[in-house]
Amino acid sequence: MKYEEDDLIILGHGSGGALTNQLIKDVFQDAFGNPILDELLDAAVLEVGGGRIAFTTDSFVVDPIFFPGGDIGTIAVCGTVNDLAVSGAEPLYLSSGFIIEEGLPIADLRRIVQSMRESAKDAGVHIVTGDTKVVDRGSADKVFINTAGIGVIPDGRLLSPRRMEPGDVVLISGTMGDHGLTILAQREGLSFSTPVESDCAPLNRIAKAILEAGGDGVRCMRDPTRGGLATTLNELAVQSKRGILIQEEEIPLRREVVGACEMLGIDPLYLANEGKVIAVVAPSVADSVLEAMRDLPEGKGSVKIGQVLGEEEGLVLLETDLGATRILGMLEGEPLPRIC
Repeated sequence: MKYEEDDLIILGHGSGGALTNQLIKDVFQDAFGNPILDELLDAAVLEVGGGRIAFTTDSFVVDPIFFPGGDIGTIAVCGTVNDLAVSGAEPLYLSSGFIIEEGLPIADLRRIVQSMRESAKDAGVHIVTGDTKVVDRGSADKVFINTAGIGVIPDGRLLSPRRMEPGDVVLISGTMGDHGLTILAQREGLSFSTPVESDCAPLNRIAKAILEAGGDGVRCMRDPTRGGLATTLNELAVQSKRGILIQEEEIPLRREVVGACEMLGIDPLYLANEGKVIAVVAPSVADSVLEAMRDLPEGKGSVKIGQVLGEEEGLVLLETDLGATRILGMLEGEPLPRIC
């Protein structure tokens, strides 16, 4: 479907789901399309001076700007570091651009910047350039942050959904939906017997462990942010032109996430994550990769959830607890705007 001249942007265009993909294809790809951009990876892979670098950019508008487990500064650093890491790069340098609404307390800005410093230190990267703009009161919502990142890709390393083969194993590094539920709980005033926190964290250490354990058997990696696990798997299925089958009972979910989603009518598989990785690996290296993931604190909950199919091109199938199989589609609409 092509957009008409009188069509308008809606919140769903920022969901990371079907509407976002349509917007990218019909507006941005149509205007900017080139062989590098058309790969639609989390970071562009560029040939520079006889080597390769990964380059990515992201903008952060999360509401609220402070939440259990992090803040907008934590996400700004981790989100960009993670896009580099899952592309197979060693993250090195970030930029940071701030759009600040008049009236934001300096103490809040200082707190955000300190979070960025700590997250960058944890990830082993440096923030080396930036920009600051201030807009009139009411022209933004407290603060928006853009970060761009550069990392180096070692010779011989190639990660792409196009490398996925039938029989490949799908791994994830822990519970799904923690970040999305945390933001939802903050907005709606929900409380739980066990506190729920965002999983926001850098992924470069676990990505490195995956690559060292799996070598060339690592086909691709992704971080399931906007649109959650379900949408990210759909993107991999479409880009690889393969099917993916996952087992519902193998997907780790916190009890609080399941309970809140049942109450609110939201599928937790579409909730955003900010510190989890999906790895698609050859069956011959799956066990060694899984062991390497579990050896790290951020990967101790890692599990196998499914496999790549030779048929069902472009589809993700979910085998339920009852043994039935249904199509798990891409996110439609926007159940929770401004999640990152």
